[in-house]
Amino acid sequence: MPFNPVRISVIVPVYNNPQDLRECLSALIASSCSGSEIIVVDDGSTDNTPDVAAEMGVRGLRLAKNSGQSAARNYGVRHARGDILFFVDADVVVMPGAVSRVVKVFEEHPDITAVFGSYDACPRAKEVVSQYRNLLHHFVHQKGNPEASTFWAGCGAVRRSAFEEIGGFDEKRFAGRIEDIELGYRLRKARYRILLDKGLQGTHLKRWTLRSMIRIDSACRAVPWTRLILESNTAPPDLNLKRGQRLSVALAGLASIFLFFAPFRVELLDFSAAALVGVVVLNRDLYAFFFRQRGFFFAAACIPLHLLYYLYSGLTYVYVWLDFQLRGAIVRQSR
Repeated sequence: MPFNPVRISVIVPVYNNPQDLRECLSALIASSCSGSEIIVVDDGSTDNTPDVAAEMGVRGLRLAKNSGQSAARNYGVRHARGDILFFVDADVVVMPGAVSRVVKVFEEHPDITAVFGSYDACPRAKEVVSQYRNLLHHFVHQKGNPEASTFWAGCGAVRRSAFEEIGGFDEKRFAGRIEDIELGYRLRKARYRILLDKGLQGTHLKRWTLRSMIRIDSACRAVPWTRLILESNTAPPDLNLKRGQRLSVALAGLASIFLFFAPFRVELLDFSAAALVGVVVLNRDLYAFFFRQRGFFFAAACIPLHLLYYLYSGLTYVYVWLDFQLRGAIVRQSR
């Protein structure tokens, strides 16, 4: 029987999530092609998650303790044989043919170092917050620049040579937060090209609550991402950092400030309303997308959620910016 070298290694980190992992692996197995391997890295689960890979005939690795997705992905890479590393989250069900599509992208575009896709428009969880959060991700990625400035490891691949050259995923400062975005920054700094393939999609199984959305968006994304922007002095106007979104953050903040002082000067209500109208106008394409996908009442429910998203994102940025300036001043004074 002829030897079939591994061309692409699919690496799935997972922690205490056997149900989603089964769906994820079923889709990956169906999507597998010649020269591919699937590796599940269990990140120290305390339930029966490690058994799922064996039950489905997939190679499984296990970390002795829960160490985070960065460590799990890097561990999988060290045991992978492919020269293309395709990272897929355990709560993502890839589209049919996803593995072959990734291989084809690299074969047809030898100048591309990394490629990533997006969630599709059919998130599994039915609650309004879950639908809003997942559809927002889909919309932002579908409107993003194909010549990307960052990376997403929920459904993204990178050439092994470049991954190893820049040192893989960060396991310290950005681990478990924006390690994939930070990896993308390092790839671009090394002058590697990253492609956003809008046709590479997967269904997201995650259920969001209002509390988890605020916590993750603020503590796990906005805080470290703002620090990364300030430290690297780089904020490419793409995806979540487009000019319209930055202006929306500013307008949402102004609307809140005017509303806060309105009891003292009632005419400030007009300014607050004008700022809110500005946010709606700037985001009209997104709200129209929500309307087309789920109807009027869903779109109407998403508007206050989106305003809240801009508000806490802006507050987080201001907090981190002030902290960054204060630390910088202390360092300068100590010299």
